[in-house]
Amino acid sequence: MKPDSFMLLKYNRYPDLMRGSVIIKYILYGILVVFIIAGIKVSDIYHKAYGANIFTPDKKPYYIYIPTGSESEDVFSILYDAKLVKNRHTFEWVAERKNYSKHVHPGKYKIRNRMSNNELINILRAGLQEPVEVVINNIRTSEDLALKVAEQIEPDTAAILSLFRDDAFIEELGFNAYTIMGMFIPNTYECWWNLSATGFFERMKKEYDRFWNFERTYKAQRINLTTNEVITLASIIENETNKPEEYRRIAGVYINRLDKGIKLQADPTVKYALGDFSIQRVLKKHTGIESPYNTYKYYGLPPGPIGMPSIQAIDAVLDYEKNDYLYFCAKEDFSGYHNFARTLEQHNRNARSYQKALNRRRILK
Repeated sequence: MKPDSFMLLKYNRYPDLMRGSVIIKYILYGILVVFIIAGIKVSDIYHKAYGANIFTPDKKPYYIYIPTGSESEDVFSILYDAKLVKNRHTFEWVAERKNYSKHVHPGKYKIRNRMSNNELINILRAGLQEPVEVVINNIRTSEDLALKVAEQIEPDTAAILSLFRDDAFIEELGFNAYTIMGMFIPNTYECWWNLSATGFFERMKKEYDRFWNFERTYKAQRINLTTNEVITLASIIENETNKPEEYRRIAGVYINRLDKGIKLQADPTVKYALGDFSIQRVLKKHTGIESPYNTYKYYGLPPGPIGMPSIQAIDAVLDYEKNDYLYFCAKEDFSGYHNFARTLEQHNRNARSYQKALNRRRILK
């Protein structure tokens, strides 16, 4: 018998075997197709969730600020307006599946180049925000402080100023309208961008308490000054000179005057009372102003600081130079330094020299 005839006979004898082989083949093909489709689907899902879809300008870290009370649509708008998201559809698809709309947190967030949708949504929904460094220094008034702080955290100027004028709130912190500026110790503080105005004040009170440790409190008691008086005197000294090396000596002069019951007659307090620190020459008409800050008119220290003194100035008061000077006057060379005197006669000579120098420069007010 021929081979072909044998095979034909074989399949004719086992028709079920032939049909079974075909069915198995199609089943295998079907399974393969299912795996291919599933693989494509999985790949598509993976790409949507984990593929790079966030691109920052110049490939550098970018920061977004999500205001308090924002909803997911607001966050999307922030991202889209900054042109950070390449494919909005996939981003919102991931956000929806992670239920981001129920987990929106305000704050400052760092966006890195080539982040995936999943990575960014995870950061946002977990509230993993970046802290901000709030810098406060070289400030004279509560208005100045409110403006500067509002530039660095979420609360606006009005919200911060309103607390300066809330006597009950200030009293709870242990201060009053005159002394509250002394609560703010100039420094750089790390906090959350969405910190409330109330939270900011409470944070500054903690920093104040931390600053006035046992050592500084003991030094203040040793020189018979309250912490507010130390800060007030430091604020005057810092406005008297731009030479920090003179702080301790000038502090010694004022301590001597306080101890002897002599009026401080500090020009910066008059300028503060007048609300004009541009005055270069304090005249008799200036020293007659009615104000508790006018140390030409009233004995002792004014009721509160005339600015926010530096830590260096505060420590200069606590460690003031023990001397016997009672007077000082700016040097006639306009170097920024001062001539110090023990007697009124010496001081008058120094003052006349400085006044003549002012006249030569036509500085009349």
